[in-house]
Amino acid sequence: MLLNIQIFGKTKCFETQKAERYFKERRIRFQMVDVRKYGMSRGELMAVIRALGGLEAVLDPKAKDYPLLRYLAYEEDKLEKLLENPELLKTPIVRNGRLATVGYRPEIWKTWEEAAKGNTSV
Repeated sequence: MLLNIQIFGKTKCFETQKAERYFKERRIRFQMVDVRKYGMSRGELMAVIRALGGLEAVLDPKAKDYPLLRYLAYEEDKLEKLLENPELLKTPIVRNGRLATVGYRPEIWKTWEEAAKGNTSV
């Protein structure tokens, strides 16, 4: 299994900076996507939501518009709001193929590294 790391984050987010540093220190190549500037495609966001087991995992309760999002009744409406306002996403979102994490999760990324080296399977 090769590591195919994408970091979706906000440039001034401390947790995103820590995630970038984690992969740089281990010389693991990654693609950084500034969600404020570029957002996420519907397909990317859906893949992350599937990997994490639900929409709630990617929501940032500290975001300014979070209370408004909570009042939307349907998942599809919440998804549309996330696509148009990436500030509502909790960052960093780190993807490795079909796997994903939200926040700074080195304990999980380490298992990805070990699996890539052939030590264990994920």
